[in-house]
Amino acid sequence: MQEASWSWGKHRISYLRVSPPGASPPSGRAVLCVHGFGASKRHWRHNLTALAADAEVYAIDLLGFGASAKPPSQLAGEAASATSVRYSFDLWAEQLVAFTDQVIQGDQGQASPIALQLIGNSIGGVVALNAARLLEQRGTPAQQVILIDCAQRELDLKRLAEQPWSAQLGRPLLMAVVRQRWLIGSLFRLLARPSVVRQVLQQAYPSGGHVDAELVELLVQPSRDPGASESFRGFVNLFDDWLAPQLLEQLATPVRMLWGEADPWEPVAEAERWRQAFACIQALTVLPGLGHCPHDEAPEQVNPILKRWLELGWS
Repeated sequence: MQEASWSWGKHRISYLRVSPPGASPPSGRAVLCVHGFGASKRHWRHNLTALAADAEVYAIDLLGFGASAKPPSQLAGEAASATSVRYSFDLWAEQLVAFTDQVIQGDQGQASPIALQLIGNSIGGVVALNAARLLEQRGTPAQQVILIDCAQRELDLKRLAEQPWSAQLGRPLLMAVVRQRWLIGSLFRLLARPSVVRQVLQQAYPSGGHVDAELVELLVQPSRDPGASESFRGFVNLFDDWLAPQLLEQLATPVRMLWGEADPWEPVAEAERWRQAFACIQALTVLPGLGHCPHDEAPEQVNPILKRWLELGWS
């Protein structure tokens, strides 16, 4: 497993690469794994080597997360600075497309476009869908997108009518409050404590599988970096951005979905509605007793499914 960095404009981006055993020459195939909110490339710690049977496998730190750069957030109505960015699903999707062009394509050493499959967990699923949309628009579609407990983003304004009346009335105040850096910084420091992270993991991993010191550290360590709270501020202010159904209704790229039945945040019933509503979705597999991150909670169950689906994606 190789850890490397790439310069995306002014920003340093960190990623991992795993090659098939003894692979030479390159196969022209690549898999790109995209982590969820608060996680990083190392959240795929139990998956990358298993998936690298006949393709180059990459895991990337989105801008603002993991070991990637963490520039200041610029919200709507705020003046831009030389280093600030508007964190958004478009920004992160553009990052994936540029990474595909500049790093993955370069590693393959081939003039023709590589065959790419995308795997995303939580918000990484929305990012992967959006990147697939961009790739389709330019005529180089991905082979497949695999969603693992894709974020449903219930706090987006487009879903406000689904919320209780009290939440609807309080939304303007919430939106005003979470813009405040002093408050977000304090909240971020509270949430990034190892004891709090463990409590969250107990919800996210209901079976308790693989909740270990390594997992806590890989989630906490990036929070110690300068500017770490800025992507948190940018994300919690995404009240009007892409929802997965908006992207699914546009895609021709095949999509398969894997879901933890006990996910405390992303109900499997909504995933089932997506499966019925969107022609691009080829499959939904539900894993009993598992939560929001089944790829890390139970890789012994998830990896065989992912490998089988990747084989279907190459065919």
